[in-house]
Amino acid sequence: MPVSTKLTNSRKVLGWRQRFEDEAAARKLTPDPDWTRGARLDATLVRSLQRLQVGEAGDGANLIRKADQAGDADYSAAVRLFIVEEKNHARLLGLLLHAAGAPTISHHWSDVIFVKLRRAMGLRVELLVLMVAELVALRYYQALRDGTDDPLTAEVARRLSADEERHIPFHCDRLRKTNRAVIALWRVLLFGAAIVVAVDHGRALGTLGVTRRRFVADVVKESRKASALIQSRW
Repeated sequence: MPVSTKLTNSRKVLGWRQRFEDEAAARKLTPDPDWTRGARLDATLVRSLQRLQVGEAGDGANLIRKADQAGDADYSAAVRLFIVEEKNHARLLGLLLHAAGAPTISHHWSDVIFVKLRRAMGLRVELLVLMVAELVALRYYQALRDGTDDPLTAEVARRLSADEERHIPFHCDRLRKTNRAVIALWRVLLFGAAIVVAVDHGRALGTLGVTRRRFVADVVKESRKASALIQSRW
């Protein structure tokens, strides 16, 4: 690899580390939503958010280990900060459920499957599977942000979707130059996952004004953008 390319890659990773550090600093200065307002969530949204909260609650140890093995200290630091944001998502969703008078749950079959897939191979495969969850979550949080009439829920969804909008290009940068055949298989996996989520969360999405078909189509549309970014040059 030419020296100029190495330097460009280094600046890219360092840039992401700085962005995550800046977000962490801003988060410390930003107060939590006012949980005392309470939240109004119907039963279908409660069940749906409980499943999402489980998915956000992983400790990220496996991803951190693989990032460390990649031998890039700045990338490892950025991954750790990414995990902190994911844990904060779980915290926010848990508190939102609590504000609605609903409990969290300890596990769900969809999260078990994603975890097993992510841990199956190396860093690249883990990131590709993680990207499936991130793209699906982004569209869901956008639907929640735009479709709810509850102010507290909208505020939480706004924060979560803003984070996901940064996470996706972060992972895409690390996945650049992934084989086109691999990306094609990844898009098939994403399409299947979007269908599963649309079926599993369809009633909740419907209360937010998003049909199952629309949800899948929007996720597929975003996957095209992600694929283009992954396959672009530095």
